[in-house]
Amino acid sequence: MSDRSGCDLSRRGFLRGGLAWAAGVAALGPARVFGADRDECTRWAFLSDTHVAADPDNQYRKFYPYRNLREVAGQIAYTPPDGVIITGDLARLHGQVEAYENLKKLLTPITERRPVYLGLGNHDKRDDFSQAFAAGAGDIRTVEDKHVVTAVAGPMRLIVLDSLITDRAAGLLGQSQRLWLSNYLAMSDDRPTILFFHHRPQIDLLDSQRLFDIIQPVAKVKAVVYGHSHKFGFSEYKGIHLINLPATGYNMSQKQPVGWVEARLTDKGGDFALHAIGGDRESDGCCERLVWRS
Repeated sequence: MSDRSGCDLSRRGFLRGGLAWAAGVAALGPARVFGADRDECTRWAFLSDTHVAADPDNQYRKFYPYRNLREVAGQIAYTPPDGVIITGDLARLHGQVEAYENLKKLLTPITERRPVYLGLGNHDKRDDFSQAFAAGAGDIRTVEDKHVVTAVAGPMRLIVLDSLITDRAAGLLGQSQRLWLSNYLAMSDDRPTILFFHHRPQIDLLDSQRLFDIIQPVAKVKAVVYGHSHKFGFSEYKGIHLINLPATGYNMSQKQPVGWVEARLTDKGGDFALHAIGGDRESDGCCERLVWRS
C-alpha cells in the first residue's frame, strides 16, 4: 500500500531481518542528527518487554527471551530504521547487571549503525542498569531522579518518558516530570509528537489523568506508545492514539503475538506493522494506519 506522503509500507517493503535509556545514565550508539525535512517519512522499530535474563537459556512459558531478541535485532539490523525505541521491562525479573550486559550485546548489530532509546519498566533496576551502561552522548534531560530522552526525526518529535517506580508494578511520571513535559511542549515547535513510556495509561500509570490534562489540549501530541501488558492493540482517548506494543520476550496469553512493530511516520499519520516471531502469528504482517488529530 502507499500512503499520502509516498512512504510506502507494503508487505514486501517490511524490514527483513545509539543506545539511550529514558530513566538513567547512558546513551550509546551513533549520535545521529536526523533530517529536519518535515516532508520526509521516518521509519522506526518499536519494542517492549524484552525480559532478557542473566542466563541466556532462561525460558518462560516455553519462550526464550534472549533468543527472541537476538532474532528481532537481526531482523531490524538487516535494513536499519532511523532508530529503535524499547519501552521498558528490559530485564527478566529483577534487573541484574549481567542481564543488561546481555541486552547490550544483543543490540550491538543495531547500535553499531543506529540509535536505540531504552525506557525502564517495573522489572528493571536503576542501579544495575547504570553499572552496565556507561554515560555517553545523547539528548538526556534530567528531571530530579528521572531522565527523559528526546529525538527529532524528520517530521516527528519522539519523547521517551520515565514511568518506573522502584519495586512497584504500577507506574508514575511524577510532578516534576509532568512539569518538565508541559514546559517542553510549550517551548517546542508544532512538529507532531509521540510519547513513550512503559505503563498502560488509565490502568497502570497512576497519574494518567494528570498526564492527559497536559497533553489533550496540545494538538501536536498525536499518540502515546507503551507496553507492560504483553498485548498488542490500538485505542484512542480524546483524539490521542494509544498504541500498546506486543512483548518481545514472551506473551501472557496464547492469543497474543510475540514480536515488534515497524512504524512509518509522517506529519499526517503513521503506519504500524506487526512483525510476529512467536505466539499467535495470525496477524503477522498486518498494518494499522492511523491519522493524526488536527
